[in-house]
Amino acid sequence: MYEPIIEIRNLTFSYDSVPALTEVNLRIARGEFIAVIGPNGGGKTTLMRLILGLLEPQRGQVHVFGEPPGNNPARIGYVPQHSNTTQGFPASAEQVVLMGLAQGKRRGFRFTQAEREAAEHAMRRAGVLDLRHRRLNELSGGQRQRILIARALITQPELLILDEPLSNIDPYGRQCILETLTGLDSNTTVVMVSHDLGITANAVTGIIAVNQFAIATPGAKLTPAMLELMYGTHEAGCPVHALLQQLVDSSNIDSTSLESNKANPTAQECHHEPH
Repeated sequence: MYEPIIEIRNLTFSYDSVPALTEVNLRIARGEFIAVIGPNGGGKTTLMRLILGLLEPQRGQVHVFGEPPGNNPARIGYVPQHSNTTQGFPASAEQVVLMGLAQGKRRGFRFTQAEREAAEHAMRRAGVLDLRHRRLNELSGGQRQRILIARALITQPELLILDEPLSNIDPYGRQCILETLTGLDSNTTVVMVSHDLGITANAVTGIIAVNQFAIATPGAKLTPAMLELMYGTHEAGCPVHALLQQLVDSSNIDSTSLESNKANPTAQECHHEPH
């Protein structure tokens, strides 16, 4: 039975009269792993903030678990694009994971046995239990990111939202993170923002392309309409057109090369018409 976790209807949001999102309609079901892709400034992070209740729609509706965003924070885990926990933070990995618990009147790092067991469970799910006593500044970028995922998992959320978790991570670390996310139980819904179009070749159940407007499709296959939304239209014979066609065919081309060609269409004698 289809159980929507996130429902968005006719959502519109602007910053100082500059549209960020326009007439967005989306539904995400329980247990799905959704990749949210699109160019810089296209509205991906804004969309996540609206789902989290950090921003309010200017028009339209957003419902999470059937209620307005922000009503069920304990049911949502969030890994932001830029964490306040930096590389040089002196705490151990386990202490960082425990920070995902509600702090209340807690002072320092005093936690109950049940809370430490919850941290152990979250770190096991994220595949980093063996790192529990290591300091954060001793870990690689991919290991630190998985620690932050464990921190988001400590409350056993039903919805996990990640904003660019693969940024600046080496290929091995990226693969470990993706294996962690695809290995979560079917009751956990994952929504992951990424610039990397190659993630669509992994075990995602659906894709949402965002560039002010949004197009959603089931499965891990990019569509021509998605690529047109994100990168505009290009005539046959243009190098960017060829790359876009390869993306449609394989959904597994490095987006870095796509961006570098897109950045200088004139030098490639490419005709580009923005969407």
